[in-house]
Amino acid sequence: MADTLRSTFQRVFRFENRRRALRPGRLEKIHAFESKILGNTREITIYVPPSYSDRPEARYPVLYMQDGQNLFEPERSFIPGRHWRLLEAADAAIADRAARSMIIVGIDNAGADRVDEYTPTRDVVKEHGGRADDYGRMLIEELKPIIDAGYRTLTDRDNTAIGGSSLGGLVSLYLGLSHPDIFGSVASMSPSVWWDSRMIVRMLDRFDSSHRPRVWLDIGGREGNEALADARILRERMRAMGWNEGSFRYFEDRRADHSEVSWAKRVRNVLEFLFPPA
Repeated sequence: MADTLRSTFQRVFRFENRRRALRPGRLEKIHAFESKILGNTREITIYVPPSYSDRPEARYPVLYMQDGQNLFEPERSFIPGRHWRLLEAADAAIADRAARSMIIVGIDNAGADRVDEYTPTRDVVKEHGGRADDYGRMLIEELKPIIDAGYRTLTDRDNTAIGGSSLGGLVSLYLGLSHPDIFGSVASMSPSVWWDSRMIVRMLDRFDSSHRPRVWLDIGGREGNEALADARILRERMRAMGWNEGSFRYFEDRRADHSEVSWAKRVRNVLEFLFPPA
């Protein structure tokens, strides 16, 4: 009788574990999030991992991602139907224990103001750019306190990451280098190194901090020769400055172009680098 009960209990336990493993993460919203610093509003989408409700004592690292429209919902993506499938990627990495459970905050870009907010300097010819510092203040002073107050987050730099692609990759790397005391990890995917005659490379040359963020840097082989060369320049500069195997990952996807579909294919690898299993 005891053996029968034990066997039944084990089957139920295994089934419950499988059921929990299959349970997806969920998306929550902050509608019309208002920034007084930037003087505009935007939507914020928060990915909450599957274990969040089951483990009320647990706290989670956080990834702040740019261009939130493109990450989770196909109908809101820049090209409808072509999104990053970030919820699915996070769920899969967590279920396979290839990454720690994390909270992901998708920050919508501001449409016409996107170029201004995602670039550190002003292009006097194009008459655009130069509000990345204000954007960083919005993230650090306005949004992060709300996320930390509303969710069970780990608030220290080692558990706070920032990421994005294209101009979003540029601003993420810029803010990671500008605020290494806040952001312990950076994902810079297909970054716009070209902006302002490679100003991000010049900034990197001046980097001098005891806090060195871990950095994922990638590029697609079909993004053009200039983009590929720029990414390689950034790679060599970082290696020369002491970023090593443990703190830096560079990846070239030879068949990838500059698109949401290409970034979706490698974003799981990004999550696994940013949040390796303990």
